[in-house]
Amino acid sequence: MQRFTDERGPETADEIWLLEHPPVFTLGMNASRDHVLTPGEIPVVQIDRGGQVTYHGPGQLVVYPLVDLRRAALGVRDIVTALELSIVDYAAELGIVAECRRSAPGVYVDGRKLASIGIRVRRGATYHGIALNVSVDLEPFGRINPCGYAGLEMTRLADLSVVGSVSAAAEGLKPHLLRQLYGRS
Repeated sequence: MQRFTDERGPETADEIWLLEHPPVFTLGMNASRDHVLTPGEIPVVQIDRGGQVTYHGPGQLVVYPLVDLRRAALGVRDIVTALELSIVDYAAELGIVAECRRSAPGVYVDGRKLASIGIRVRRGATYHGIALNVSVDLEPFGRINPCGYAGLEMTRLADLSVVGSVSAAAEGLKPHLLRQLYGRS
């Protein structure tokens, strides 16, 4: 995604990558290692996104919007809000009441975090993105202060709805992403 961002030109079409990662803790550019409590065998990698520490692993849908902000007429706050609202809308479709918090980015259900966000803007385009917990093992989140918040509880779609697979979540989320980012589904 960094190479794509560096090599893209004004006419390069935006892309949205939907994927899963192997187990890894990632630290944002200005993250404090104090938030990594007991990583054990899971690698800890410093990356060039915003935010503190999070966990990525199998069963989590990671969405990387590679978007030219100027062409899309979006500001940084706009794209963060669009990503969060796409998850809120998808959750609502599943009968789940989810919310965003301006003071603590991400998506929450009953005070527990369902999705974490951390983006980077370079050359007027975004990369990194949002991670939706679908059926991911939540135990590794107990080894960190998720997003820099000690004691923050995480949740996942598998405990809140009938959606248990990342591929089903990806298909369900796509129209909401397109509508929030581009006004179409």
